[in-house]
Amino acid sequence: MNQVPPMKGKNVLLRQPIEKDVMDYFNVEVNLELVRMYGGDTQKLNVKTMESATKFVESIKANPYEWCVEFEGRLVGQARLTVDGFDNRARYAVGLFDPTVWGHGLGTEITQLVLHFAFEEL
Repeated sequence: MNQVPPMKGKNVLLRQPIEKDVMDYFNVEVNLELVRMYGGDTQKLNVKTMESATKFVESIKANPYEWCVEFEGRLVGQARLTVDGFDNRARYAVGLFDPTVWGHGLGTEITQLVLHFAFEEL
């Protein structure tokens, strides 16, 4: 499996998961607005468990082009490229699960880093 390179921006670091990421993810409460934006059912919210937090972080590790988003020393989201090698197309997604970091331009910064990687490195 490919190992994506870490990428540092002005405010964020995109990197592979580290051990403390599970606790960073676990410690942020499930947010109704985020569930709604992801198309989830806000009437049936799942409670986070250590098992679900571990699975979340492991899923980042399992994708060859996925990064943890670190901001101010903690995990706040993830960014992913899904690359189709057959026709050289890709899809991009970014998710910031911590609402305290919304509205600070992090999504724009993350997008610029990932698109630079996609078009210049891949």
